[in-house]
Amino acid sequence: MTAPDLAWQAEALCAQTGADFFFPEPGSSVREAKRICGLCPIRPACLEYALDHDERFGVWGGLSEKERLALRRTAR
Repeated sequence: MTAPDLAWQAEALCAQTGADFFFPEPGSSVREAKRICGLCPIRPACLEYALDHDERFGVWGGLSEKERLALRRTAR
């Protein structure tokens, strides 16, 4: 088993802004995280990583936990 290539994370805008936006307290807004993701050129790789690794918390690739779950369900 090989470790995933995470080099893309260094280029991600979230790496330059901090995790607070991307892992908000329950019930908090994810609007700012989604705005940053919308500007990020790495967004597709981030979303692919989150879906491949079943990330259950935070905003990844511009989608919240609930949005990724819904995407997984429709992909079946």
